[in-house]
Amino acid sequence: MAARLSRRSARAQSGLPSRGDLLPRAALRENRPLPHLLPLAAVAPAEVEALLDRAFGADRFARTAYRVRGPARALPELSFALVEGGTLIGSVQCWPVALVLDAGDTAPLVMLGPVAIDPARQRGGLGRRLIEASLDAAARTGQGDRMCLIGDPEYYGRFFGFSAERTGRWRLPGPVERHRLLARGKAVPRESGMLGPR
Repeated sequence: MAARLSRRSARAQSGLPSRGDLLPRAALRENRPLPHLLPLAAVAPAEVEALLDRAFGADRFARTAYRVRGPARALPELSFALVEGGTLIGSVQCWPVALVLDAGDTAPLVMLGPVAIDPARQRGGLGRRLIEASLDAAARTGQGDRMCLIGDPEYYGRFFGFSAERTGRWRLPGPVERHRLLARGKAVPRESGMLGPR
């Protein structure tokens, strides 16, 4: 036990990342420099669009999530990029959306996604690092109690606490698999309404 603790202490003093950090472990294992986490606003929009095309295909604009977000601009304080050697390899965007309740009120929400990782770099913990950055920033800016997304319930539930528990009565401007419409936070409404741009 003492030897394990001293190794941990030496690792911390060396400035190396902890063993619990999936991304640096993968980078160190492959002898690559660690990707830098930057505000997405620091990256040229054309580079972001090219990454999204590689990750999701040029037909991505037909997806329901794009209709929900509408013409709004991504929230810069919650949107991040991973850059390695000057190349964009990952991005996450968050969007201002709202649930217009059938009762007449409007509940402002933040829609997380898309989370785009270069296809050649998937399964290395990059997406998880980006999502954590967005959720941490949302908590710091007072927006973490009203998050929603369309995504894999097993992944987003296990690692980030999202669930479909409150979204069963929401309507969207396009098709959606109900179990993939997820939310988290105490300000997320359970009432019926239409989800769309804010």
